[in-house]
Order: sequence, then structure tokens, then C-alpha cells
Amino acid sequence: MLELAWPWLLVLLPLPLLAARLLPRARGMFGTALHLPHLGVALPQQADVSPVPRLRRVFALLAWALLVLAAARPQWLGPREDVARSGRDLLLAVDTSGSMSIEDMQLGGSAVPRFAAIQAIASDFVERRRGDRVGLILFGTRAYLLVPLTFDLRTVGKQLLDSTIGLAGRETAIGDAVGLAVKRLRARPQEQRVLVLLTDGVNTAGELTPSKAIDLAEANQVRIYTIGIGAEQMRVDSLFGSRMVNPSADLDEAMLTKMAERTGGRYFRARNSEELADVYRTIDKLEPAADAKQSLRPVDEWYWMPLAAAFAAAALAFAVPAWRLRGLRGVPA
Repeated sequence: MLELAWPWLLVLLPLPLLAARLLPRARGMFGTALHLPHLGVALPQQADVSPVPRLRRVFALLAWALLVLAAARPQWLGPREDVARSGRDLLLAVDTSGSMSIEDMQLGGSAVPRFAAIQAIASDFVERRRGDRVGLILFGTRAYLLVPLTFDLRTVGKQLLDSTIGLAGRETAIGDAVGLAVKRLRARPQEQRVLVLLTDGVNTAGELTPSKAIDLAEANQVRIYTIGIGAEQMRVDSLFGSRMVNPSADLDEAMLTKMAERTGGRYFRARNSEELADVYRTIDKLEPAADAKQSLRPVDEWYWMPLAAAFAAAALAFAVPAWRLRGLRGVPA
């Protein structure tokens, strides 16, 4: 449907005609005679001896009308479309340190690295967050914002699947990851700031300590859901036979629990892929994605069409010769 955004501007259409009628004419341009001595003829200059001046006025008035129409902003409104309401701003912070390569998780009956399990399960979690803006932070020795907050959940999931262990370094900067998340979320509405942090170790790098990061998140009202990932028992073969070890001995559960409780979130322990999937389902319930719809109509601006036509009409008006005598027929030059 075609509409004008500012239809009240159409009142300017008769302005040139009103100006021509109300303003006094300039002296010296009319009322004089054009003398042709070799013909012995005097033609009054105000007489319309040619259609050229009238044509120029037509083009000028047309250009004005088109300019006013362009200023009124003609728009084409498309049919109404239902889109998801903006929900939470959720950042996913994933540990990519060297310990994430430990193969103590199961997917499809096969042992896989911890990071591979996170990629498979977290990408599905991201896909279900329709209506939320989701971003992705990877942290190792340093923390990096890989994907800023966006409604394009497919891109977030793809970037997570394309990431690799060690991309951000081999150590673990948990404090820096939280600090970066707070920096990105603090400008957003208070009730929508959510961080989901996954790690399998203890803070060993970075400039911001976990304690200061917790204070920063609490001050900026960022809810943090922490997930400690990794099995508690794993069989290791050596020259002296096989033995059971705890591959998650370095996991700082006390710090992750404190971080979650101080910020109004919750700490989860994921020892296998099934528990990790349950964690994400629980977070979905604690922080439900927006399901309400709002209706929007796509708008295409068409002001450029009358604007281009106005320039064309103005060019034609100036291109028409101003020499009125050229329109006379039968008069030698």
C-alpha cells in the first residue's frame, strides 16, 4: 500500500502560483519593445510569441510539484509480519583452554573431547533462544568476543561449531571473560543481562581476578549461570597398567558456585553429555526465551523516484532555449 509519511507538506504545492500572483513583478523585464530595424517592426517583449516560455514554466512547475512529493516521503508498506519480541541479552562464554581437549565425554557412544560436547549441545541451546539476542565469548589465555549480541542465532551456532581448542590460548582467564561480558551487557536493560559461562578448570591467566569479576558483575546486575564440565573418573593406560584418575581435579567449584550465587544465577555440574544437556534445559526454564509476538510492516522508501523525476524536469526546463525569437517562423535570422 502506498502512503505518504508527511502528507501535510503537500500544502506547499500552490506556493509558486501564489508567489507569482502576490509578489510584484521585477521592473525592466516587461513592458519594453524589441526593435527589429531591418524589418521596421517593434514587438512587445511581454507578448507570448513562442510556446517556449510556457513550456519552461510547465517544466519548472512540474519540478516543484515533484520536489514537494519527494519531501512528503512516499512509502510502500508491505503486509504485516509477526516477529519475535526482543527478550534477553544472553552471552555464552566458552572455555577453549588446552584442558578442553580431554576426551572424557560421550557423544553417540564414542568418547569425545569436552569442547566437542559443548559445541554439539550448546549450539542446540543457542538455536532455541529465538527472541533473545545471543553473543559468543571464547576465553583461554585471553577473552575474545567472537560474536556480538545478535538475533542471528544461526551465525552464533556456526561460529561456535567452527571454533577450535586453543583459539584464545591454552590457559584459562575466567575473570577476563566475565569482565568482557559485563562490559557488553551493562548498557542493556537490567532484567535482560544473562551470562552462561562454561569452564573445566581454575583461573590461571588474565588481568582480572575472579573475585573482582564477581564484584563487577554484581554491581552491574549481570546474572551468571556457571557450568563446571568434565568427568570425575577416567581410566588412563600407562606402562604400569591402567588406573582411574579424576580429570576434573583442578575444577574450581567453590569459585564458580560463589560467582553464580552472588549474581543471582546458579552453578551446575556437567560430568557427561546427558548432564550438560539437562543443564541447558534447566537454564531454558529459568530464563525462558521470549515467545510473545509483535507485528511489523516492512517499509520501502520511494522518495527517490519523484526526486529523480524533479531533477529531470528541472534539467529540461533549463535546456529549453530562452531565446523567444527562435520560435518565430518565417522571420530571417
